[in-house]
Amino acid sequence: MNFYVAVTDNRWFEYLSEIKPDEVNFWKPGGGRFSAIQAGELFLFKLHSPLNFITGGGFFLRYSQLPLSLAWEAFGEKNGASDFETFRDAILSYRNQQEDFGINPMIGCIILTRPFFFKVNEWIPSPKDWAPSIVQGKTYSTDTSIGREIWDKVMERINGRHIIEEVGEDGPLYGNEYLVKARLGQGSFRVLVTDTYKRQCAITQEKTLPVLEAAHIKPVSKSGPYKIKNGLLLRSDLHKLFDLGYMTVTQDYKVEVSKKIREEYENGRDYYKLHGSSINLPSDRSYYPSIEYIQWHNENIFKG
Repeated sequence: MNFYVAVTDNRWFEYLSEIKPDEVNFWKPGGGRFSAIQAGELFLFKLHSPLNFITGGGFFLRYSQLPLSLAWEAFGEKNGASDFETFRDAILSYRNQQEDFGINPMIGCIILTRPFFFKVNEWIPSPKDWAPSIVQGKTYSTDTSIGREIWDKVMERINGRHIIEEVGEDGPLYGNEYLVKARLGQGSFRVLVTDTYKRQCAITQEKTLPVLEAAHIKPVSKSGPYKIKNGLLLRSDLHKLFDLGYMTVTQDYKVEVSKKIREEYENGRDYYKLHGSSINLPSDRSYYPSIEYIQWHNENIFKG
Protein backbone atom coordinates (compact mmCIF):
# COMPACT_ATOMS: atom_id res chain seq x y z
CA MET A 1 0.00 0.00 0.00
CA ASN A 2 1.32 3.44 -0.94
CA PHE A 3 0.68 6.62 0.99
CA TYR A 4 1.89 10.20 0.77
CA VAL A 5 3.43 12.50 3.37
CA ALA A 6 2.89 16.16 2.42
CA VAL A 7 4.59 19.29 3.71
CA THR A 8 1.68 21.17 5.27
CA ASP A 9 1.02 24.83 5.96
CA ASN A 10 0.93 25.13 9.75
CA ARG A 11 -1.87 27.72 9.79
CA TRP A 12 -3.96 25.57 7.45
CA PHE A 13 -3.61 22.63 9.82
CA GLU A 14 -4.30 24.66 12.96
CA TYR A 15 -7.51 26.11 11.55
CA LEU A 16 -8.89 22.82 10.26
CA SER A 17 -7.95 20.88 13.38
CA GLU A 18 -10.27 23.24 15.26
CA ILE A 19 -13.32 22.94 12.98
CA LYS A 20 -12.80 19.26 12.04
CA PRO A 21 -14.65 19.24 8.68
CA ASP A 22 -15.80 16.17 6.74
CA GLU A 23 -13.54 17.02 3.77
CA VAL A 24 -10.68 19.42 3.06
CA ASN A 25 -8.94 21.07 0.14
CA PHE A 26 -5.18 20.63 0.45
CA TRP A 27 -4.22 23.28 -2.05
CA LYS A 28 -1.15 23.62 -4.24
CA PRO A 29 -0.68 27.39 -4.69
CA GLY A 30 1.08 27.12 -8.04
CA GLY A 31 -1.18 24.51 -9.59
CA GLY A 32 0.83 21.82 -11.33
CA ARG A 33 0.07 18.12 -11.17
CA PHE A 34 -0.42 15.49 -8.48
CA SER A 35 -0.35 11.76 -9.23
CA ALA A 36 1.61 10.34 -6.31
CA ILE A 37 -1.19 8.11 -5.00
CA GLN A 38 -4.52 6.69 -6.11
CA ALA A 39 -7.99 7.61 -4.93
CA GLY A 40 -8.74 6.05 -1.56
CA GLU A 41 -5.12 5.99 -0.41
CA LEU A 42 -3.73 7.74 2.64
CA PHE A 43 -2.47 11.34 2.53
CA LEU A 44 -0.64 12.56 5.65
CA PHE A 45 0.12 16.06 6.95
CA LYS A 46 3.69 16.91 8.02
CA LEU A 47 4.07 20.40 9.44
CA HIS A 48 6.75 22.87 8.42
CA SER A 49 9.97 22.98 10.41
CA PRO A 50 10.55 23.30 13.31
CA LEU A 51 7.38 21.27 13.88
CA ASN A 52 8.71 18.21 12.09
CA PHE A 53 5.84 15.91 12.91
CA ILE A 54 3.07 14.05 11.11
CA THR A 55 -0.05 15.49 12.69
CA GLY A 56 -2.98 13.95 10.81
CA GLY A 57 -4.20 13.14 7.36
CA GLY A 58 -7.10 12.16 5.14
CA PHE A 59 -7.94 9.98 2.17
CA PHE A 60 -7.18 11.15 -1.35
CA LEU A 61 -10.24 11.57 -3.54
CA ARG A 62 -9.34 13.69 -6.57
CA TYR A 63 -6.89 16.28 -7.86
CA SER A 64 -8.25 19.17 -9.88
CA GLN A 65 -7.10 22.62 -10.96
CA LEU A 66 -9.65 25.32 -10.17
CA PRO A 67 -9.83 29.10 -10.20
CA LEU A 68 -9.23 30.51 -6.74
CA SER A 69 -12.82 31.80 -6.50
CA LEU A 70 -14.35 28.44 -7.41
CA ALA A 71 -12.16 26.61 -4.88
CA TRP A 72 -13.56 28.96 -2.24
CA GLU A 73 -17.15 28.56 -3.44
CA ALA A 74 -16.81 24.78 -3.37
CA PHE A 75 -15.02 24.35 -0.05
CA GLY A 76 -15.24 27.62 1.91
CA GLU A 77 -13.62 27.22 5.32
CA LYS A 78 -12.56 23.71 4.36
CA ASN A 79 -9.74 25.46 2.46
CA GLY A 80 -8.23 26.12 5.89
CA ALA A 81 -9.19 29.79 6.20
CA SER A 82 -12.01 31.72 7.85
CA ASP A 83 -12.76 33.94 4.83
CA PHE A 84 -11.86 34.40 1.19
CA GLU A 85 -9.33 37.20 1.78
CA THR A 86 -7.40 35.09 4.28
CA PHE A 87 -7.47 32.18 1.83
CA ARG A 88 -6.24 34.37 -1.02
CA ASP A 89 -3.45 35.86 1.12
CA ALA A 90 -2.29 32.37 2.09
CA ILE A 91 -2.11 31.35 -1.57
CA LEU A 92 -0.24 34.52 -2.56
CA SER A 93 2.29 34.11 0.26
CA TYR A 94 3.60 31.00 -1.52
CA ARG A 95 3.58 32.37 -5.05
CA ASN A 96 6.26 34.37 -6.81
CA GLN A 97 5.44 37.98 -5.93
CA GLN A 98 6.85 39.13 -9.28
CA GLU A 99 4.41 36.91 -11.18
CA ASP A 100 1.36 38.47 -12.80
CA PHE A 101 -1.18 35.87 -11.71
CA GLY A 102 -4.31 38.01 -12.21
CA ILE A 103 -7.22 38.36 -9.84
CA ASN A 104 -8.40 34.75 -10.04
CA PRO A 105 -5.41 32.42 -10.52
CA MET A 106 -5.68 28.68 -11.02
CA ILE A 107 -4.60 26.60 -8.05
CA GLY A 108 -4.18 22.89 -7.50
CA CYS A 109 -6.78 21.23 -5.29
CA ILE A 110 -5.97 17.93 -3.61
CA ILE A 111 -9.37 16.90 -2.30
CA LEU A 112 -9.29 14.77 0.84
CA THR A 113 -12.16 13.06 2.57
CA ARG A 114 -12.53 11.88 6.15
CA PRO A 115 -9.69 14.04 7.47
CA PHE A 116 -8.33 13.30 10.94
CA PHE A 117 -6.24 15.46 13.24
CA PHE A 118 -4.02 14.09 15.98
CA LYS A 119 -3.72 15.58 19.43
CA VAL A 120 -0.26 16.97 20.18
CA ASN A 121 0.65 13.95 22.27
CA GLU A 122 -0.18 11.75 19.27
CA TRP A 123 2.07 13.54 16.78
CA ILE A 124 4.49 11.26 14.95
CA PRO A 125 8.11 12.34 14.27
CA SER A 126 9.00 12.81 10.59
CA PRO A 127 10.19 9.70 8.73
CA LYS A 128 13.81 8.80 9.40
CA ASP A 129 14.79 9.45 5.78
CA TRP A 130 13.02 12.81 5.53
CA ALA A 131 15.35 15.40 3.95
CA PRO A 132 15.14 19.18 4.58
CA SER A 133 15.21 19.67 0.80
CA ILE A 134 11.75 18.11 0.40
CA VAL A 135 9.41 21.03 -0.27
CA GLN A 136 6.18 19.30 -1.30
CA GLY A 137 6.10 15.73 -0.06
CA LYS A 138 7.14 12.14 -0.56
CA THR A 139 5.47 8.83 -1.37
CA TYR A 140 6.05 5.86 0.92
CA SER A 141 5.16 2.18 0.68
CA THR A 142 4.28 -0.26 3.41
CA ASP A 143 6.68 -2.65 1.67
CA THR A 144 9.61 -0.69 3.15
CA SER A 145 10.65 -0.64 6.81
CA ILE A 146 10.27 3.15 7.16
CA GLY A 147 6.95 3.16 5.37
CA ARG A 148 5.61 0.29 7.49
CA GLU A 149 6.73 2.00 10.69
CA ILE A 150 4.86 5.22 9.82
CA TRP A 151 1.83 3.28 8.62
CA ASP A 152 1.57 1.25 11.81
CA LYS A 153 1.80 4.36 13.99
CA VAL A 154 -0.96 6.08 12.01
CA MET A 155 -3.21 3.01 12.10
CA GLU A 156 -2.68 2.73 15.85
CA ARG A 157 -3.93 6.31 16.29
CA ILE A 158 -6.97 6.13 14.03
CA ASN A 159 -8.09 2.67 15.09
CA GLY A 160 -11.55 2.87 16.57
CA ARG A 161 -12.39 6.26 15.06
CA HIS A 162 -14.65 4.70 12.39
CA ILE A 163 -12.51 6.25 9.66
CA ILE A 164 -11.59 3.16 7.67
CA GLU A 165 -14.62 1.49 6.14
CA GLU A 166 -15.95 0.91 2.67
CA VAL A 167 -18.84 3.30 2.09
CA GLY A 168 -20.35 5.67 -0.41
CA GLU A 169 -19.57 6.43 -4.00
CA ASP A 170 -20.16 3.84 -6.70
CA GLY A 171 -18.13 3.65 -9.87
CA PRO A 172 -14.45 3.47 -10.85
CA LEU A 173 -13.12 6.27 -8.64
CA TYR A 174 -10.68 3.84 -7.11
CA GLY A 175 -7.93 1.51 -8.23
CA ASN A 176 -7.76 -2.19 -7.55
CA GLU A 177 -6.40 -1.57 -4.07
CA TYR A 178 -7.72 1.09 -1.76
CA LEU A 179 -7.98 1.80 1.92
CA VAL A 180 -11.35 3.55 1.97
CA LYS A 181 -14.18 4.34 -0.40
CA ALA A 182 -15.20 7.73 0.86
CA ARG A 183 -18.54 9.45 1.01
CA LEU A 184 -18.50 12.70 -0.94
CA GLY A 185 -19.12 16.03 0.75
CA GLN A 186 -20.64 19.13 -0.79
CA GLY A 187 -17.34 20.52 -2.11
CA SER A 188 -16.02 17.24 -3.51
CA PHE A 189 -19.43 16.56 -5.11
CA ARG A 190 -19.22 19.86 -6.93
CA VAL A 191 -15.68 19.27 -8.19
CA LEU A 192 -16.24 15.66 -9.23
CA VAL A 193 -19.45 16.49 -11.11
CA THR A 194 -17.68 19.43 -12.79
CA ASP A 195 -14.80 17.24 -13.94
CA THR A 196 -17.01 14.28 -14.88
CA TYR A 197 -18.97 16.51 -17.28
CA LYS A 198 -15.69 17.87 -18.68
CA ARG A 199 -16.43 21.35 -17.37
CA GLN A 200 -19.34 22.01 -19.68
CA CYS A 201 -23.07 22.30 -19.12
CA ALA A 202 -24.83 18.98 -19.70
CA ILE A 203 -27.57 20.76 -21.68
CA THR A 204 -25.96 23.70 -23.51
CA GLN A 205 -22.25 22.70 -23.49
CA GLU A 206 -21.47 26.12 -22.01
CA LYS A 207 -17.83 26.11 -20.79
CA THR A 208 -17.68 29.35 -18.77
CA LEU A 209 -16.76 27.75 -15.45
CA PRO A 210 -18.02 30.49 -13.07
CA VAL A 211 -21.61 30.04 -14.29
CA LEU A 212 -21.62 26.23 -14.08
CA GLU A 213 -23.10 24.55 -11.02
CA ALA A 214 -23.41 20.95 -9.80
CA ALA A 215 -27.13 20.25 -9.49
CA HIS A 216 -28.57 17.43 -7.42
CA ILE A 217 -31.23 15.49 -9.30
CA LYS A 218 -32.76 14.37 -6.01
CA PRO A 219 -32.09 17.14 -3.47
CA VAL A 220 -30.08 16.48 -0.33
CA SER A 221 -33.05 17.84 1.64
CA LYS A 222 -35.06 14.90 0.27
CA SER A 223 -32.37 12.32 1.13
CA GLY A 224 -30.61 12.64 -2.21
CA PRO A 225 -26.98 11.48 -1.91
CA TYR A 226 -23.74 13.23 -2.80
CA LYS A 227 -23.09 10.86 -5.70
CA ILE A 228 -21.97 11.70 -9.20
CA LYS A 229 -24.93 9.68 -10.50
CA ASN A 230 -27.19 12.10 -8.62
CA GLY A 231 -25.60 15.10 -10.29
CA LEU A 232 -25.79 17.20 -13.43
CA LEU A 233 -23.51 20.08 -14.36
CA LEU A 234 -25.82 22.92 -15.39
CA ARG A 235 -25.58 26.57 -16.30
CA SER A 236 -26.79 28.57 -13.30
CA ASP A 237 -30.12 29.65 -14.83
CA LEU A 238 -30.90 26.09 -15.92
CA HIS A 239 -29.97 24.84 -12.46
CA LYS A 240 -32.53 27.22 -10.97
CA LEU A 241 -35.23 26.08 -13.39
CA PHE A 242 -34.36 22.43 -12.74
CA ASP A 243 -34.62 22.85 -8.96
CA LEU A 244 -37.95 24.69 -9.28
CA GLY A 245 -39.43 22.05 -11.56
CA TYR A 246 -39.63 24.08 -14.76
CA MET A 247 -37.19 21.71 -16.45
CA THR A 248 -36.24 18.07 -16.09
CA VAL A 249 -34.40 15.24 -17.84
CA THR A 250 -36.32 12.22 -19.07
CA GLN A 251 -35.30 8.61 -18.57
CA ASP A 252 -33.88 8.53 -22.10
CA TYR A 253 -31.75 11.60 -21.21
CA LYS A 254 -33.75 14.19 -23.12
CA VAL A 255 -34.48 17.72 -21.91
CA GLU A 256 -38.11 18.41 -21.04
CA VAL A 257 -39.26 21.99 -20.45
CA SER A 258 -42.48 22.67 -18.56
CA LYS A 259 -45.32 24.57 -20.20
CA LYS A 260 -45.62 26.42 -16.89
CA ILE A 261 -42.85 28.82 -17.92
CA ARG A 262 -45.03 30.20 -20.70
CA GLU A 263 -48.17 30.13 -18.58
CA GLU A 264 -46.66 31.85 -15.55
CA TYR A 265 -44.10 34.19 -17.14
CA GLU A 266 -45.35 34.66 -20.73
CA ASN A 267 -41.88 33.92 -21.98
CA GLY A 268 -39.29 31.16 -22.10
CA ARG A 269 -38.50 31.14 -25.82
CA ASP A 270 -34.81 30.43 -25.26
CA TYR A 271 -35.61 27.54 -22.94
CA TYR A 272 -38.19 25.93 -25.19
CA LYS A 273 -35.51 25.72 -27.87
CA LEU A 274 -33.79 23.17 -25.61
CA HIS A 275 -36.88 20.95 -25.31
CA GLY A 276 -36.26 17.46 -26.68
CA SER A 277 -32.50 17.84 -27.02
CA SER A 278 -30.19 15.13 -25.68
CA ILE A 279 -28.01 15.98 -22.72
CA ASN A 280 -24.25 15.68 -22.85
CA LEU A 281 -23.45 12.51 -20.87
CA PRO A 282 -20.22 11.54 -19.08
CA SER A 283 -17.76 9.47 -21.06
CA ASP A 284 -17.96 6.74 -18.42
CA ARG A 285 -21.39 5.05 -18.42
CA SER A 286 -21.10 4.19 -14.73
CA TYR A 287 -21.51 7.92 -14.03
CA TYR A 288 -24.61 8.42 -16.15
CA PRO A 289 -27.43 10.08 -14.20
CA SER A 290 -29.32 7.45 -12.21
CA ILE A 291 -32.69 6.51 -13.69
CA GLU A 292 -33.98 6.16 -10.14
CA TYR A 293 -33.15 9.78 -9.29
CA ILE A 294 -34.39 11.05 -12.65
CA GLN A 295 -37.72 9.29 -12.14
CA TRP A 296 -37.98 10.83 -8.66
CA HIS A 297 -37.40 14.31 -10.11
CA ASN A 298 -39.93 13.69 -12.89
CA GLU A 299 -42.61 12.62 -10.40
CA ASN A 300 -41.93 14.94 -7.47
CA ILE A 301 -40.36 18.16 -8.77
CA PHE A 302 -41.20 18.63 -12.45
CA LYS A 303 -44.30 20.76 -13.04
CA GLY A 304 -45.27 19.00 -16.26
